[in-house]
Amino acid sequence: MIKSRTGEVTARARPWLPAVAVALAAGLGAVGGSYLSVGRRPAFVVEPFDRLVLLLSPDALVAVAITQLGTLGHQLAFLTAIAVTCTVFGLAALPGAAFLLGRGPAPGALSRGGSALFGVILGTVPPAIVAYGLTRSQPSTLGTAAGVGFVLLATAGASALLAGERRSLGSPARRRVLGAVGSAIGVSGLALFVQGTGEEPFPSPLEIPEDARPEVRELLTRAKDQSFGVEGLEPLVSTDFYEVDIGNVDPDVDPEEWSLSITGAVAEEREYDFADLEGMTLEDRFATLRCVGDQLNGRQMDTALWSGVPVRELLEAAEPEGDRVILHGADAYYNEFPIDALWPGLLAYRMNGRPLPRAHGAPVRALVPGHWGEINVKWLTEIEVRDEDTMGYWEHRGWHGTGPVNTVAKLWQTRSLGSGRYEVAGHAYAGTRGIEAVEVSTDEGDTWVEAELSEPLPGDDVWRQWRHEYGAGGWHEVIVRARDGDGNLQIPEEDGPRPDGATGWVSETVGPQ
Repeated sequence: MIKSRTGEVTARARPWLPAVAVALAAGLGAVGGSYLSVGRRPAFVVEPFDRLVLLLSPDALVAVAITQLGTLGHQLAFLTAIAVTCTVFGLAALPGAAFLLGRGPAPGALSRGGSALFGVILGTVPPAIVAYGLTRSQPSTLGTAAGVGFVLLATAGASALLAGERRSLGSPARRRVLGAVGSAIGVSGLALFVQGTGEEPFPSPLEIPEDARPEVRELLTRAKDQSFGVEGLEPLVSTDFYEVDIGNVDPDVDPEEWSLSITGAVAEEREYDFADLEGMTLEDRFATLRCVGDQLNGRQMDTALWSGVPVRELLEAAEPEGDRVILHGADAYYNEFPIDALWPGLLAYRMNGRPLPRAHGAPVRALVPGHWGEINVKWLTEIEVRDEDTMGYWEHRGWHGTGPVNTVAKLWQTRSLGSGRYEVAGHAYAGTRGIEAVEVSTDEGDTWVEAELSEPLPGDDVWRQWRHEYGAGGWHEVIVRARDGDGNLQIPEEDGPRPDGATGWVSETVGPQ
């Protein structure tokens, strides 16, 4: 640090402060420009850093994020990846930012306009090179360069308006204006980024597609008609299907280039393209999925009408010789489980009468009846048969969600009807065992009554709705439990999701509102 005789910091004592601020704003500009160019797709510059954050996160931290934070944990991980990306691209743009703020040639070496242009180029080219090296995508690279260039041009313009000629870097006015410019650009870029994923939202499944096959229209209409009309309660076909993936940027797989291989311990390895599957018998199934990390009364459980090809047809052609199987996805996710569980599975490529959305595994995902969601691999690319045990992606991280799901009754809606009357409602699910009954207690478990159940949808791996109306005085505790199709009550002992799914009875305090 250089000081004058009066003790004041000289102009060049801390030239890095405004330069770093502008460089970081340029880094956020790079993220925003790439996002606006390609959306939240694999070519997005944040995607490699998202994978890096996931790879370097300790297993214990990942477990805490899943069990305690839920979707917030995913969002924090993505924000971390964004921050790392901004830093990397900010460092790449730093030479240009520093040049624009007075670290370039001596006055007179370049014209004012030429100096500004040189600074913008110096700050834009390195981030563009980094972007292309990470993504190999021209649109993403151009968007990144445009975002960085916009920030640097704005900086140069602000500097010219303030100064007209080179001034002291330590000028408080200069720092305030440059800080305001950088903050405005940064906030604008972040606002553009968080607006959405760049995809059209998946329409409500209850808006039955007009071009759907008659069989699909009939099944969706039946699900709509059988749903209870409880205000705020998810219908039998979910309107907002949960998403849990290892990364925050979904693969973007072209159906024309996609293929599925059946490899490993098989008599004959097979490979299928999307047209092959479309040429096979199409089967429609209602099926419920529940995440192994779902809290006891969490919302990571949903149902859809899936259409696709029975796995059995492909396995029989390959003639498996092993008793284990690993499913591999295009996102580098994989899971291993007994092959017996896969035989009755479905390779789904349509959802609720429409093509399978990218967020749910397009072009093809696996559905394994009655098992936790983690083995229903999305963006499926390979079925590997093995004759020895191994561990899947989450098993390496301390989870054991490859078995059948636990029975659960969710208490998702409570409301006062007035005059001491109340209504409680929710969903219940027990995998392929089915739901025989849901029991409700309004006196802390002293007595139990059976709730009303929705009529079962076709299939043996589907949830049911339940509701119960009753009278009570003042505040009271409501407890719910389910009985599966084998006559077994839901496990009463409360335990967290890790390692093999949450257990316990859901309870909630209900009273006048």
